[in-house]
Amino acid sequence: MGRAKEKSGPLARRPDNSAFKQQRLPAWSPMLTANTVLPFFYLLAVICMLLGVWLLLTVQSTEEKRLNYTKHGDCNLCFELRQNMSNAGQTCSCKVEFSVDRTFKGDVFFYYGLKNFHQNLRRYMDSRDDEQTVGRKKKLKSPSVYCDPFTKDENEVPIAPCGAVANSMFNDSFTLTYHTSRGRYVSVPLLRKGLTWYTDKNIKFRNPKTDNLTLAQVFEGTRPPLYWQKPVYNLDPHDPTNNGFINEDLIVWMREAAFPNFKKLYGILNRADDPFTNGLPKGNYSINISYNFPVQYFHGEKEVVLTTLTWFGGQNHFLPIAYLVTSSLILLMAVVLTVAWWKFGKDGKNMMLTTETDKK
Repeated sequence: MGRAKEKSGPLARRPDNSAFKQQRLPAWSPMLTANTVLPFFYLLAVICMLLGVWLLLTVQSTEEKRLNYTKHGDCNLCFELRQNMSNAGQTCSCKVEFSVDRTFKGDVFFYYGLKNFHQNLRRYMDSRDDEQTVGRKKKLKSPSVYCDPFTKDENEVPIAPCGAVANSMFNDSFTLTYHTSRGRYVSVPLLRKGLTWYTDKNIKFRNPKTDNLTLAQVFEGTRPPLYWQKPVYNLDPHDPTNNGFINEDLIVWMREAAFPNFKKLYGILNRADDPFTNGLPKGNYSINISYNFPVQYFHGEKEVVLTTLTWFGGQNHFLPIAYLVTSSLILLMAVVLTVAWWKFGKDGKNMMLTTETDKK
């Protein structure tokens, strides 16, 4: 037989008469007064101001040089050439000269940047095959339907890597040259490896197993994306270990940006030899650009960025300014509350007198 209920009637669901269930536990109820609130406001304003000034000084300690080369100088000829898609196979190069006013001390990072290119569109981001880029051989010949319409070409040859993300890979290349004060031209060495996240390089992107075959033989029976000038197994002819799905330029591009204006890492200054042991010396420079990536179809622009970094990153003034604005607003609120407290008195008698006067 079931156990008989101990209680019945309207009080059967009443909680036990304990301090916890009847909410009689001791609690701290702070009394908010002007003597406690106003110092807190002033202290918070000072803390935000100090953080804002500190971050602002940190950001300003970085050096940065931006150069928009979309139509700069003779790059305008390449821009006009790329307006016609039938010229996609033709090569075009241009040269851009600039000067660096102050030495970039320490590590210097070379970025390429795009404006008005929306990598964050859902269908664009989904247009890829992660099983293919992780190195599964069967996916080389049978790409995912998510890659449509960039799964096969007009002859039904499968594309590797497939999808809109890989198809639109940025393919401009750069050669940076330093013009010394003695009239010599020194090629600036850039490290083209070590640009990616560890998880991307070693987990998310891997080449198919070769099984005593060359990488070209593994990719036999596939073709590169429609607008690529090189097959995936020969993206870096100077370094055989940087080809296939583990090519660092490909991995960097495949990590989509959150905003339409973005920059991606292209190289890091190699400081092994003079005159770059201490960084990038001030002086005159030139960049030879292999101009391949068209931007007129999405009304975009291209740029290169040379910058140093701190623990906070590059030159981004948003957070320091946000702290300073917040500090100013808190300080303004504290002053208003102080004036109100001073006018009406500590005990509120002036406020009571003002209220009684208004009633009369």
